[in-house]
Amino acid sequence: MAVLGAGRAGPLQLAPVYCALRKALKDGKHEPGAADFYYGEMEMRRHADDIPRSERSLLTGYWALSGYGLRASRALAWLGAAMLLTILLLMAVGLPKDTPTQTATGTVPARGGTVTFHIDQDDPQNPTGNRFTGERFEKALNVTLNSVVFRSSSQDLTTTGTYIEMTSRLTEPVLLGLAVLAICNRVKR
Repeated sequence: MAVLGAGRAGPLQLAPVYCALRKALKDGKHEPGAADFYYGEMEMRRHADDIPRSERSLLTGYWALSGYGLRASRALAWLGAAMLLTILLLMAVGLPKDTPTQTATGTVPARGGTVTFHIDQDDPQNPTGNRFTGERFEKALNVTLNSVVFRSSSQDLTTTGTYIEMTSRLTEPVLLGLAVLAICNRVKR
């Protein structure tokens, strides 16, 4: 039934309603319902016409990556995809052909004394031939798993591999954090 004089309610008008309902349910210790209204509030904000493009982009990314911190499976799927991509890129171009060798040179004084060594290491060479082997997979997996938890692997990498590792050390922990956030939001229900 239409109310005379009532205008059309759009996302911008509905977002505060969802917020108020969420707050009321949260104050009443009804976490599952509050989470549903949080999701609705965020959807209304994302679909509002007069929010800045940067905010809409941020909300869209938050929605796509983790369902506003409420969908653990979405965040874990993105994390798995990012890890798989990292492994494939490292196997293809990130791991060197061989482990670079170290060379130590120095001189021993005739009457004894201090010996000074200069240790040089060859630059990692880009791989040639079969790049997708079990050994290379194991090395790439090690680097990837370390990057998820902000650890640097001791694996020698090509220049491209170093950039791949740096990128994965930035993105994968964020995805893991979003998954943990979503799981925490599910558990406290």
